[in-house]
Amino acid sequence: MRLGAAQMFIADELETNTTTVLKMAKEAALRGVDLLVFPEMCLTGYNPKTLCHENFNADLSSALDKVTQQAAKMEIGLIVGRALFDDEKLYNAATVIIPDGTTHTYYKNYLTAAEEKYFTPGTQTLAFDFRGYRFGVIICRDQNYPELAQNTCREADALFILSAHYYKPSEARWKVDKNRALPLARAVENHCYVFLANTVGGHIGMVSLGNSLIANPEGVLVTAADEASETIITCDLPAK
Repeated sequence: MRLGAAQMFIADELETNTTTVLKMAKEAALRGVDLLVFPEMCLTGYNPKTLCHENFNADLSSALDKVTQQAAKMEIGLIVGRALFDDEKLYNAATVIIPDGTTHTYYKNYLTAAEEKYFTPGTQTLAFDFRGYRFGVIICRDQNYPELAQNTCREADALFILSAHYYKPSEARWKVDKNRALPLARAVENHCYVFLANTVGGHIGMVSLGNSLIANPEGVLVTAADEASETIITCDLPAK
């Protein structure tokens, strides 16, 4: 099975992000990718004007329908980060879209201080089966907590981490090593592949330096993206 991580720029407009997700999903499918993970909040972005727009829920539903149709058409599984309103609460969520239309959704458990002002934390883990393999999903700061990864990764072949490492420029530079080391540690601890999909470029007045990566179960870096490009990195899992 071939898995991939998409590194992308997040715009303020839902329509722009949807177009990027659809384009990269098609590219990945043509490259033989079976399951592709996108960055945290890649579909909606974090701009309050977008999230608070009166038509947000309807526009997001339409965007998700397009992504679901693309997954079915290209026969590729997609893991997409987005905002989610549920019972008047706002969540930082990751939705797994299987080509047959099945979906699974995970809510970020460990929020940053800035996110805590707006988002509600999740309390559950997410692991799912797809084409004979088992996968876990966490979001960004969740990677700091070994016990969450351990609970997610039981019997999992790979862990997907959706990230959006936005910081002020100087902080973004000195946190590159930390945000590379943690996925490698989670891979070693859980003896599974780790796929980190991160954003690039500026958004909401901050910057993200990419460095999306794939680590193998020994914690060895298989491949990594650069600091500025929209790209897809891939790795083939051993046959079962």
